[in-house]
Amino acid sequence: MAPESLRSDARRNRALVLEAARSAFEERGLAVPLGEIARRAGVGPGTVYRHFPSKDALFRATVVDRIRLFTYTARELAEASDPGAVFFRYLAAVVRLSARNKALQDALEASAEGRFRPSAEVEEDFRAALHTLLTRAQKSGDVRKDVDTEDVMALLFGCLSMERRRGAGAPAGRMTALMCDSLRVRRRGNVTKLPVGSVSRNETGCVVCGAAVGGARTGRPARYCGGACRQRAHRERVRARG
Repeated sequence: MAPESLRSDARRNRALVLEAARSAFEERGLAVPLGEIARRAGVGPGTVYRHFPSKDALFRATVVDRIRLFTYTARELAEASDPGAVFFRYLAAVVRLSARNKALQDALEASAEGRFRPSAEVEEDFRAALHTLLTRAQKSGDVRKDVDTEDVMALLFGCLSMERRRGAGAPAGRMTALMCDSLRVRRRGNVTKLPVGSVSRNETGCVVCGAAVGGARTGRPARYCGGACRQRAHRERVRARG
């Protein structure tokens, strides 16, 4: 087999392992064994270890992959015509998508506290993309001018913890809505409303934009709200493979 084919096979196997790990960590957290991830990916345990020497290394790779997708999405929204609305929808989507994945949520909370650093470069890219969305929303008069990117990062990670610990009777997205309202330019008569497209018990959220996706009656649950987000995720996976 030609070297080019070997490299192609290796990239494909790595992508399969990452995809399987993402879903496994989302469903079972860090307790999932590497053998289960290998089974889901359709490869042998040795293939997993060739690309990722430990479960921690594999988990870090999945976190980096998710943060890169958040960054990629923010960059694509940087020229939107409604910067205020886009900024708040983006924050709600990040919280919603992270809240669905306990292992990812733990990692992001630990990152905010300095206990877990998946990649300094990836974190800085995310911070820069978020800064662009924040600055545009402030210039449009939708977000308070006395907050900076570090404030928003702290609120964002704090909101993950609050959504996780909210009372059973509180509607999903309530803490996120309160966080967003704390960032808005104050207007008389403000009433906190749930984020647009809050997910019901029978729905999931698009893994790219966070929009509600109706639950499937049969088979695997839908992961994307439509073709645009499916293509966006595909482009990011291709870019990440190098």
